[in-house]
Amino acid sequence: MSKYIMALDAGTTSNRCILFDKSGKMCSIAQKEFTQYFPHPGWVEHDANEIWTTQLGVALSAMNSIGASAEDIAAIGITNQRETTIVWDRDTGEPVCRAIVWQCRRTSQYCDELRAKELTELIRQKTGLVIDAYFSGTKLKWILDNVPGARAKAEAGQLLFGTVETWLIWKLTCGKIHVTDYSNASRTMMFNIHTMDWDDEILRILDIPRSVLPKPVPNSMFYEYADPMHFGGEIKIAGAAGDQQAALFGQACFRVGEVKNTFGTGGFLLMNTGNKPVQSHKGLVTTVAWGVNDKVNYALEGSIFVAGAAIQWLRDELRLLEDARDSKYMAQKVTDTNGCYVVPAFTGLGAPHWDQYARGTIVGLTRGCNKNHIIRATLDSLCYQVNDVLHTMEEDAEIKIHSLKVDGGAAANNYLMQAMADISNVPVDRPSCVETTALGAAYLAGLAVGYWNSMEEIQANWASERIFMPAISEEQRRKMLHGWKKALRCARSWAQED
Repeated sequence: MSKYIMALDAGTTSNRCILFDKSGKMCSIAQKEFTQYFPHPGWVEHDANEIWTTQLGVALSAMNSIGASAEDIAAIGITNQRETTIVWDRDTGEPVCRAIVWQCRRTSQYCDELRAKELTELIRQKTGLVIDAYFSGTKLKWILDNVPGARAKAEAGQLLFGTVETWLIWKLTCGKIHVTDYSNASRTMMFNIHTMDWDDEILRILDIPRSVLPKPVPNSMFYEYADPMHFGGEIKIAGAAGDQQAALFGQACFRVGEVKNTFGTGGFLLMNTGNKPVQSHKGLVTTVAWGVNDKVNYALEGSIFVAGAAIQWLRDELRLLEDARDSKYMAQKVTDTNGCYVVPAFTGLGAPHWDQYARGTIVGLTRGCNKNHIIRATLDSLCYQVNDVLHTMEEDAEIKIHSLKVDGGAAANNYLMQAMADISNVPVDRPSCVETTALGAAYLAGLAVGYWNSMEEIQANWASERIFMPAISEEQRRKMLHGWKKALRCARSWAQED
């Protein structure tokens, strides 16, 4: 039997490949960052070809570092930055423009127009989503409307659209299949989460020809073989999921009401709501968690646009940190934030506020504030945003949250985890493997090929490394949350024209 499952983790700032064994242990890992493009304020782009070459490069590196061949890999699972939009030529395989990243706000005005046409409820009922520039549908429309010749080519059936996993599967199979998994499809604002197919009415509204869209498929099944030219032999591609759904699966949140928070570039909370979609009335989105064994599971999701990116901002733009890992030490050099609050709304505010015109603010500064206070306030801001989403989830789902599982790079920061337990007043449970996004993709692929036999077997792999318990008074918590609400008001609607 093959020794490993390969997980390709196509993130927002870097691509990784991790090889996992049967116990869910990481046996090899390779990672490489790729270029971020910011051509205009609020615009974010990637080079789709660079995503592909980087992803293939780290896959080969991970194999080479432990001497693994194609025969040693039972299957490939893929997870990806979800809403990022790529359009390419069906014949040449060349993208028609740079990928428009999920963070990009260029379609905000068009989203305003859709809301003005009173389409909010129709979109929510069919897709589970709010109308926002975050999702892929308006990005795809922008490309067809603004790239010279793109619309004519699309109408003629010459162009293909996909999120990053669609693009990678297409490249890995040398253009044999054009598919997307249910979880990624549910993030496009074009997919009906009740029929599990593209919605013709929404496609008419957005003026998108069906011919550009990939075929939606379950998250765990054999799709096609990766072409032998890439790895020196055939490997089954057998699983795909958006990064947050993959993390929910990797955290073994298989029971209704279980919640996880992933700290990547953004922060993403998902609650498993079982086989029925729960409609949010408080600013969360309803999404497909996964389709496995002919069953579809749904989730409530709150997306925080800026999490780890705020720590990068402290390091790269403000130069307050040499290394992102120093943030824990610096935050603990002071006992509080000295009244300072940071709202890292660099690309607007996500759930539950959904203010695309909000912008970042630092408020409450006094002469005594130093860089450590600002660092601590930035870390605290991530926890405040998580708290906003958590309590909204409880209200929407009418389920009391008893613990929060965490993962992602920033989950290693003990100060941040403790602050989160304190501010949200729930135990924060960090697993022994915090790379749960890649692990979830591996599990989905491994289930499809019989590498793992059942979800119970996967559940048995999950282990807690440390639980952070709330340790501040209710009075202190209330005072901190009051300050945060005031700070939020300062950030709201900043970029909107007067």
